Amino acid sequence: MNFLLDCTFRDGGYYNAWDFHPELIHQYLDAMQAAGVDVVELGFRTLKNQGFQGPCAFTTDEFIRSLTIPSGLTVGVMVNGNELVSEVPQQEALERLFPNAAEDSPVVLVRIACHVHEFEEALPAVTWLKERGYQVGFNLMQVADRTEEEVKALARLANAYPMDSLYFADSMGSMSPNQAAQIIQWFRSEWKGAMGIHTHDNLGLALSNTLRALDEGVTWVDSTVTGMGRGPGNARTEELAIEMAERRGKPVNMVPLMVLLREHFKPMQAHYGWGTNPYYYLAGKYGIHPTYIQEMLSDSRYSEEDVLAVIEHLRVEGGKKFSLNTLDAARHFYRGDPTGQWSPKKRFAGRDVLLLGTGPGVARHREALERYIRDCKPLVLALNTQSAIDAELIDLRVACHPVRLLADCESHTRLPQPLITPYSMLPTDVRDSLGNKEVLDFGLNVQTDSFDFSEMHCTTPTSLVVAYALAVATSGEASRILMAGFDGYGADDPRSREMHQLLEQYQAAEGALPMIAITPTRYGLHSESVYAL
Repeated sequence: MNFLLDCTFRDGGYYNAWDFHPELIHQYLDAMQAAGVDVVELGFRTLKNQGFQGPCAFTTDEFIRSLTIPSGLTVGVMVNGNELVSEVPQQEALERLFPNAAEDSPVVLVRIACHVHEFEEALPAVTWLKERGYQVGFNLMQVADRTEEEVKALARLANAYPMDSLYFADSMGSMSPNQAAQIIQWFRSEWKGAMGIHTHDNLGLALSNTLRALDEGVTWVDSTVTGMGRGPGNARTEELAIEMAERRGKPVNMVPLMVLLREHFKPMQAHYGWGTNPYYYLAGKYGIHPTYIQEMLSDSRYSEEDVLAVIEHLRVEGGKKFSLNTLDAARHFYRGDPTGQWSPKKRFAGRDVLLLGTGPGVARHREALERYIRDCKPLVLALNTQSAIDAELIDLRVACHPVRLLADCESHTRLPQPLITPYSMLPTDVRDSLGNKEVLDFGLNVQTDSFDFSEMHCTTPTSLVVAYALAVATSGEASRILMAGFDGYGADDPRSREMHQLLEQYQAAEGALPMIAITPTRYGLHSESVYAL
């Protein structure tokens, strides 16, 4: 018998912090029953409590009992294997996660998701859960690039435990139907129990891979409504349910699911933006973790060029494991005491600094800016790879965000100006990417609502390069900062609010320098015209 498992509230919760409204959950449950879904995985079970997360992050027995579960639907939850191999002893973790035996719990199926290196140590949890009456499945992640012998060794390990299904996930979304079939055959040579597959849609092959797996004898298959799941998402329940109904020769009622899509999931998809696109396609093709793409697409500061450049970098350097050291928002990155080895005072002290932003104002007023630079000889500091004026007139460049540096590393190695960057604090791969580039190592610490200017390092409230550049000039004791190319964004653009707040924080900081916008700007800066300077 084949089992169709929908894990929308578990996998989709990465987008809305597992905070689904009870009314939506009930409508979903009715739609799942009507569409012929067998199992609904209503969320995670976890001991971690970091930041606000909704009820489907914990999926307690109490929460499930508050729902009306239609007859015929089996309820499941998922546990991350890393919680079973952590500092908390496994049995203690399991007792806290599952305080009730299955006969006293609305949960029937428990699935454990783990990486290959966690598998052997996590496996004893199967015995513990089975003894308490639960059905148990194991989801192995990132097996697509394992060798035949590695896959068979995993299957042999599984044989020693009474699990109900052994799943593998196409974690990178890079698998083809033939590759899926090959892995199934490798598992099958050693594992005789039920098998399952969880597919991702980077290459648009989630449904094809799932159907091929069914043809190869897999009996458990996953899907989510509209494919809602991390990155490009999963096989879509609305499609897989139709295919399963045809294979079973049993008609299903798709109307409630289609209503659910129209009323809830399509608007959510428009808001959060899951689903495959060319970036996820490239990530799948090159075996790059989809969370890299998801992080960049959720941040409006990254242009198309940035995203493609980072993909190209990771294609060469390898990006199978998502690492916040490689692709990072500063809140995760610039920790600890800032360190630097270069003081800007020698270059900046007592000088006017012309800061070249990336807005169109630089190119539009290029001739006037170049005349001003030649006549008045300010120190010209360009953000990132801004190149809208004569390169000979730019003295220094400044960059600090790891993603932008990854995106721009090749350009920086070609550009002639020295680069001011928190070099000693950057990840090794970013430093290596800069090769023999002349760098001026000025440290950076990011701390909310804080500016501080020291001789060889600074503290800023954000990792935006503008904040870092302002701090460099201030630490260097420049006389004032002239700003070109800070045109600003539309009123509704989140970048606009961020910049307004940043500039206000800087102007309020002790030691802040006078700032003058000399090309058009939407920001509340004192403005003069470059044409009159």
